[in-house]
Amino acid sequence: VQLQASGGGLVQAGGSLRLSCATSGSTFSSYAMGWFRQAPGKEREFVAAISWSGLTTYYADSVKGRFSISRDNAKNTVYLQMNSLKPEDTAVYYCAASRVPVHTIAILASPSMYDYWGQGTLVTVSS
Repeated sequence: VQLQASGGGLVQAGGSLRLSCATSGSTFSSYAMGWFRQAPGKEREFVAAISWSGLTTYYADSVKGRFSISRDNAKNTVYLQMNSLKPEDTAVYYCAASRVPVHTIAILASPSMYDYWGQGTLVTVSS
C-alpha cells in the first residue's frame, strides 16, 4: 500500500485547509486510517483517526471541534478538513493506514498501530 498526502501549504491563522491522502491498492476500505503531525523539534503526535467504514472517528483534544476526518472508499482517499487553524498547528502532516482490527478506536492514537505511512505534507500557519 502506498500513501500520498497532499494539500498542505501556507495559511493565515483562522484559515482553513483540506489535506488529502490518496492510497494505492484495492484494499483501502479494509484499513483504518489516521493523521499524525510532527512539528520541528517535537515528536510525532496523533491528530485524528477513522474506522474502515467511516462511521467512527477519533480526535486529539487539541484539534477537536476544529478538524474533521473523513474518507471516500470509492476514491481510496482519506481527508482532513482543518478549520480555525492556529500557529501551533504548523507541522508536517502524515497519513497512515492500519490493518489492526479496531474494536476501540482510541488505540489508533498510537503510531505503532499503523502499517503504512505517507511521505508527509507541510502545513504552515502564520500569525
